[in-house]
Amino acid sequence: MVRLIPGSARELMSEWINSSMNNIEIINRLASINVWTSGTRRAPHKPLLLLLVLARCSRGEPREIPYREVDQKLGALLREFGPPSRSYHPEYPFWRLQNDGIWLVRDAGNLALRTGHSDARKSELLRTNVKGGMTPEIYDALRNDHKLLIDVAQAILDAHFPATLHDDILSAVGLDLERSTSSRAKRDPAFREKVLRAYERRCAVCGFDLRLGAVDVALEAAHIMWHEAGGPDVECNGLALCTMHHKLLDRGVFTVSVERRLLVSQGVSGSQGLNEQLLRYHATPIREPQSREFMPSPKYLVWHGNQVFRKPARVT
Repeated sequence: MVRLIPGSARELMSEWINSSMNNIEIINRLASINVWTSGTRRAPHKPLLLLLVLARCSRGEPREIPYREVDQKLGALLREFGPPSRSYHPEYPFWRLQNDGIWLVRDAGNLALRTGHSDARKSELLRTNVKGGMTPEIYDALRNDHKLLIDVAQAILDAHFPATLHDDILSAVGLDLERSTSSRAKRDPAFREKVLRAYERRCAVCGFDLRLGAVDVALEAAHIMWHEAGGPDVECNGLALCTMHHKLLDRGVFTVSVERRLLVSQGVSGSQGLNEQLLRYHATPIREPQSREFMPSPKYLVWHGNQVFRKPARVT
């Protein structure tokens, strides 16, 4: 990712603000932010910060948010919805969103930068409790048009998170959306049918196979490597799962090892249903598809284990 120095960021901002934007341009601008990538690693920092700010906007709160508040709230969101990590860095999106032409940090040019980088030091952001926020033009447009705010939030969710996590993320940031249609990333409409057929229309974990007439009920095709992270719509990247186990997979409650055994996170606790729905399957093989060509690919299983699963696994 190319990082601009604060002066260059302000020049880019000035040039862009001088041109008028319509709603489609605002949606595209916010949904297509430059997200850091390294191979297939996830970096949901900027999307989560934008959703946090959209929630503030929906409540009529001031445009600028103090960094200390971002450090606390975004840090919690990253621990909940980001990939497992030894450390989390809310300061990165707070500073680097300036490079996307949608964000301003007050008095950015006066802050001490990290040695060899164009990022402000986290200690400096905390010491000064500097404020940042969306550009006034974008923020005012979102504040004055609730449908636009909804569409932007939905576009960000669709671009960066699986649908099973949307409600949990919205609840965590404090954003109450009236659902609207949005343009999701194109998917193979036959993916669900292909995966359910591969697993003979039974949950690969518990064997759930309820039907209403000839229609499968609460049985879904789950991506192992999320579609939003570039996972393809192919059988070897899919699992037939009941609605509950699909949600638990996407939350990192369990993963599937390259030996195709279900592993439950040590972080999971509870009473009702824990043994029946999870622990009884721990370290046991999942149900295999009807053909070896549909077996879960190790590369997708490794991705899920590294990027979604809440390590470590329980001792077998």
